[in-house]
Amino acid sequence: MKFGTSGLRGLATDLLGPQTALYTRAFTARLLETGAARPGDTVFVGRDLRDSSPQIAALCADALTSAGLDVVDCGELPTPALAGFALAHQSAALMVTGSHIPADRNGIKFFLADGEIGKADEAAITAWVESGASPKKPAGTGAVADRHAEALDWYRRRGRAMATEAALSGMRVGVYEHSSVARDFLRELLQSLGATVISLGRTDHFVAVDTEAVPQETIATFGAWAATHRLDAIVSTDGDGDRPLIADETGAQLRGDIIGLITARMVGATVVVTPVTSNSGIHAGLGFDVLRTRVGSPFVIEAMRAAAGSGGTITGFEANGGFLLGSSFDHGGIRGTALPTRDALLPILAVLQSARREGLSLSALSARWALPVCVSDRLEDFAVERSRALMAHLSASEDALGHFLSPLGTVATIDRTDGLRATLSSGEIVHLRPSGNAPEMRCYTEAATAGRAQTLNAEALDLVRHWQA
Repeated sequence: MKFGTSGLRGLATDLLGPQTALYTRAFTARLLETGAARPGDTVFVGRDLRDSSPQIAALCADALTSAGLDVVDCGELPTPALAGFALAHQSAALMVTGSHIPADRNGIKFFLADGEIGKADEAAITAWVESGASPKKPAGTGAVADRHAEALDWYRRRGRAMATEAALSGMRVGVYEHSSVARDFLRELLQSLGATVISLGRTDHFVAVDTEAVPQETIATFGAWAATHRLDAIVSTDGDGDRPLIADETGAQLRGDIIGLITARMVGATVVVTPVTSNSGIHAGLGFDVLRTRVGSPFVIEAMRAAAGSGGTITGFEANGGFLLGSSFDHGGIRGTALPTRDALLPILAVLQSARREGLSLSALSARWALPVCVSDRLEDFAVERSRALMAHLSASEDALGHFLSPLGTVATIDRTDGLRATLSSGEIVHLRPSGNAPEMRCYTEAATAGRAQTLNAEALDLVRHWQA
């Protein structure tokens, strides 16, 4: 078990053991030490639909109540719903979810009263666990209250405020439900905004949906669904509802950078914070200041908070489509309160409303942004040790990376912000980065056309696959 790009992650079997209680007690110790919580305060707890999540959530609740803190059980709900509801009540929270990683894994996301924990908090929690310290039990009732319906109602009201009345009237929208914890909520909200909604692909077992690496067979299924049901769009989220998945009227997936830009425009953003993996075509010339960070919502949030003094509407988005609000907004008849964690709902509403307002299909809306094409994919079950060895080898010198990528072109420049991002003399980009959440090697490529970006990505991953230490 370790912290990755967003939250604590590990095998579900490990999270069902004593380590979960240790990390939860360490989180409690961090809250008390920093004054983020006092004895007897409440902590909100939620979970996704993985088989292991109810048991892990119960272990977390037991650890919290044994430390004298009260627990608000929010049940099964999207991560941004839990985070926002807790934020509205100035309370800490934890969400049991493995997000988009494989079904045999799970995780915990921790939130302070003002949003996601940062890297300093992660380091302090890890150090506490490794120290073997015994937790002090403050005075408190250790009570548990059920506020699941109230939390979802808060998120529902927030969603309706981010759309005008009957904003989606006349649209036919498919909701790819799979095992997303947001599936029922999303279907009901879109219907309340006037859309005709068709439920698609619901499963009883957990399906790991990574919005940055959607299998081609899934995209083909989207195309068939779009044609059969005459859909204007297909929408979905990852497992915990903080990353959007949006496809147009042909079933083609909208890229995360396009989703982020449409959303930034919709909310009137003045500052956009985005990781180095986001499209190189995102720059200040699009009407807002752009700040680049390492990959992971904690880094985006840290940069948003640093930019808060600049005024205006501070936003952030990632290549996976997740959108973060560093400040509240009121723009063009819609409004939203600050929510410094990834959210899938706002970008879904922004894309659908933008298309409806402008009388465009989603494919036409997407085509208006003249950006290079970014493609991301991954090698699954790529051992962490092998990832480290490869990155160490490629980082030893610029010649090492240049030699490795020579079948793809000549390396012109290297960005080491997060992993190794090489710009080739052709202007194309190849970015290799080990996943922070799972034993996977990720590859991001950028080129003038989708076909070339996909070919470049496949060839780069093939080089990784066949590398020998």
